[in-house]
Amino acid sequence: MGKVYAFVADGSEEVELLAVVDVLKRGGQDVTLVSVTGKREVVTAHKITIQADLEFSEADVRDGDLYFLPGGMPGTRNLEAHSGLIEALKTAYAQKKRIAAICAAPSILGKLGFLEGKEATCFPGFESELKGALYTRKGVVTDGLITTARGLGYALDLGIELLKYLSDETNAMEIREAIQYDQVPM
Repeated sequence: MGKVYAFVADGSEEVELLAVVDVLKRGGQDVTLVSVTGKREVVTAHKITIQADLEFSEADVRDGDLYFLPGGMPGTRNLEAHSGLIEALKTAYAQKKRIAAICAAPSILGKLGFLEGKEATCFPGFESELKGALYTRKGVVTDGLITTARGLGYALDLGIELLKYLSDETNAMEIREAIQYDQVPM
């Protein structure tokens, strides 16, 4: 079982966040939603209020196996503006831990230099922020320990891809079948 931290801010895209979290939890992963808003309550991009498990100041995220960033606006910029989160990501990257981002959020990884020489994708319009990346329009891309996804339509694909790396391909296929999602080639 992997330890996953899914970070969320006001303005994050709720389906990108929750679809990935749902798939990972179904697959037996230990997932903690961490708010960077200063409180546990978060108002998403489409004005849906969700309750995170912890606020960033309450969380010790050093033991993560996966650090996940949903996209959405202004959620991506709010995540990027949180210095504690940025430091946690830098530490995770230096320790060779798995990091994933979807939609606009890969731009954060690009600005941090994590995508240098790596194949990556993002929501159209954010390509220039993927500093040094080998941009692709693929829906989900894993290059080394970094996984990026293009947008909301690929949230389930991203969750299944991450589950494959955190557990195994068999578990990922079983969850894919259990949720009646047969569009993900394995």
